[in-house]
Amino acid sequence: MIRNLTLLATAGILAGGIAAAAASDDPIADRQMMMKNTGAAIGTLAKMAKGEMEFDATAANLAVRTMNNAAIGFVHLFPEDSMEGGDTEAGPKIWEDMAGFVEKARAMETVTADAIAFPAESLDDVKEQLGKIGGTCKACHDDYRVKKS
Repeated sequence: MIRNLTLLATAGILAGGIAAAAASDDPIADRQMMMKNTGAAIGTLAKMAKGEMEFDATAANLAVRTMNNAAIGFVHLFPEDSMEGGDTEAGPKIWEDMAGFVEKARAMETVTADAIAFPAESLDDVKEQLGKIGGTCKACHDDYRVKKS
């Protein structure tokens, strides 16, 4: 019962964050919200993989769906006039190499869609998915993110 309530609360928070981002006129705030949701989702998988959280197929698959939803529209949150402001960590290379950026976002969309098509049924599945998804995150962050302290 408590686990189900936790899952429902997590789903509500993630959906609320996505809805809030969709309703905003601030693309920087929108993408920051999407990244926070994605970070929370990948954190769920990481906690399971590290043994900090018990394997839960429903939670793992919800996390993957959250990341997929974010990946689908993420590139549309980078209009030309959003290069600066809002304490953005988006690097200028995004706008210099939009085609490459879109390709990296599509890789995330593809790997999460594959994980949805073959949902995690075990901790080993979560670890495999985490490796693939994490690789797409890292590839994009390495090339297109400017980490601020």
